[in-house]
Amino acid sequence: MFSGKTEELIRRLKRAEFAQQKVEIFKPMVDVRYDEKEVVSHDQNSIRSTPIQHSSQLLLLTQDVEVVGIDEAQFFDDELPNVCAQLANSGIRVVVAGLDLDYLGRPFGPIPNLLAMAEFVTKVHAICVRTGNLAHHSYRIVEGENLVQLGEKESYLPLSREAFVEAMANKAEGTNSKLDDELIAFVDEFESRRRKVQEQRAALLKPKTIEASKESI
Repeated sequence: MFSGKTEELIRRLKRAEFAQQKVEIFKPMVDVRYDEKEVVSHDQNSIRSTPIQHSSQLLLLTQDVEVVGIDEAQFFDDELPNVCAQLANSGIRVVVAGLDLDYLGRPFGPIPNLLAMAEFVTKVHAICVRTGNLAHHSYRIVEGENLVQLGEKESYLPLSREAFVEAMANKAEGTNSKLDDELIAFVDEFESRRRKVQEQRAALLKPKTIEASKESI
C-alpha cells in the first residue's frame, strides 16, 4: 500500500501510448475503490482500463495488442501467471503490478509465481508510518479475517518489518488498540498536509484570467 506501484504502472503504460503502441489495461472486477473502469493511483492519476472477472479473459481481449497492463494482480486467480506467459510468448509486453504479501505477511495469490517467471522485477516500497524506514508490510487496522478487503488508509497502513512484528504481537495479545490509534492519527495528519500541498500546487497551476477594461473617449 502507498508504495507507488500503480503510479509506476500508469507511468509505463502512458509512455507506451506516447510511443504509439497499442495498449490495453486490465484490473480485477472486485477493485472499484476509485473508479469502476479506470485504474487510479492513490494520488488520483488514472488511465482507462477494462475490469475482468477471470484471467482467461485476457486471451480473448488482447488481439492486435502490443502492451498489456494488469493492476492489482494479487486479486486474480492462480491461472494469471500462465496467461501472462502465453501473452509474452506471443510477443506481447506484459506489465503487472500487485502486492507481494497479504495483511498477515504471507505470499499473496499469484504474485510469487509471477515474480519467478518475470524477466524484470521492480520492487517498490512505501515508508513505514511508525519508524520512517522502508515498509514491507500492509498492516490491517480494521477487524475482519477475509483475505480480500479492499481499502486504503482507513483499512491498511504501511509498516516496516520490525513495526509489523510489534503490531501483530500486540494484536495477538489484544493490546493493539492504542498503537492503532497512534498510527491512524499520524496518517490522518500526514494526509491533511498532503492535501494542502496538492491544493496549493493546483492554485499555482490554475490559469490566470486576464481582465482588461476599455473606456470610450
